[in-house]
Amino acid sequence: MNFTIRGQNLLPTDALKEYAAKKIGRLEKYFEAAPTSDVNVTLSVAKNMQTVEVTIPLPGVLLRAEVKNEDMYASIDLVTEKLERQIRKHKTKVNRKFRGDGIRTLFRESYDGSTAVKLDEEDEDLELVRTKRFNLKPMDVEEAILQMNMVGHSFFVFANADSKEVNVVYRRNDGKYGLIEPN
Repeated sequence: MNFTIRGQNLLPTDALKEYAAKKIGRLEKYFEAAPTSDVNVTLSVAKNMQTVEVTIPLPGVLLRAEVKNEDMYASIDLVTEKLERQIRKHKTKVNRKFRGDGIRTLFRESYDGSTAVKLDEEDEDLELVRTKRFNLKPMDVEEAILQMNMVGHSFFVFANADSKEVNVVYRRNDGKYGLIEPN
């Protein structure tokens, strides 16, 4: 794994970089071949909370986790655990859905020799509880943000009047807004 470790509102020390690379590097045991993509690690401090954000782009899946804690080293430990749960959850989902189709070659059958992967009970619950359908009104991004704020949601799906495509605006953790557009 190639690590890109950067700091936001702090200058990460060499010891902190080594610790993050060592802890997150342990995730390699879950893969058939070590990922060649860059692992992006962002360490930041805001309001006395130490935040670690990790993004691992893989073929067909993007692993991303973010943890806030009062201690940076604890945040790194917790984000590693969160990524491990994501990997196990994705591996089990892929194994159930595509048995024998060769798709599960991204993840090892088991890193410790056993074949069973035990998930937390919360990870096994993938039940769809509601489906909504509605007509998309063409609007610009600013109007979509206003609509989102009026209904009190953290995201809003709309038809972009400029591009004629379905877009999503969302409220970011920093209070600003983001836009998701299809390629």
